[in-house]
Amino acid sequence: MRPRRTDGVDPVARSRSRRRALQAVYAWQMAGASMDKVIAEFAHEQEMEVADLPYFEDLLNGLEKHRANIDAELARFVDRDIEQIDPIERGVLRLAAYELIYRPDVPYRVVINEAIEIAKRFGADHGHGYVNGVLDKACAAWRSVEVDAARRR
Repeated sequence: MRPRRTDGVDPVARSRSRRRALQAVYAWQMAGASMDKVIAEFAHEQEMEVADLPYFEDLLNGLEKHRANIDAELARFVDRDIEQIDPIERGVLRLAAYELIYRPDVPYRVVINEAIEIAKRFGADHGHGYVNGVLDKACAAWRSVEVDAARRR
């Protein structure tokens, strides 16, 4: 049995929210629909009942609001134009970048682990390795204090 968290965060619900957010981002990237419409479509699906709906919405709204900055920040660590990255890996990287830059309450190791697992589940065979490499480099820049503290432990 998992120990209960005292901060009110349900890690299983957050994981589901991230997976659902990736599916929503994929639809948003491919269809070009407004994020509000994508959120509304996904929020009605049954699986969202066991996910963290406010977190799901924060991920998507935050990504839409900060997309230009997120893409500019990611450009420092990727080997090609962001639009040339496979849509699944691009979505994973954008969501993880949002969390790493704008959600300092989420530990960087959680963000990276979740991104890798989601990329393994939905992405190309070796896409998770690419995601891991990009996020490792990005974390050293975006969360340097946290990364350095973890290395000293």
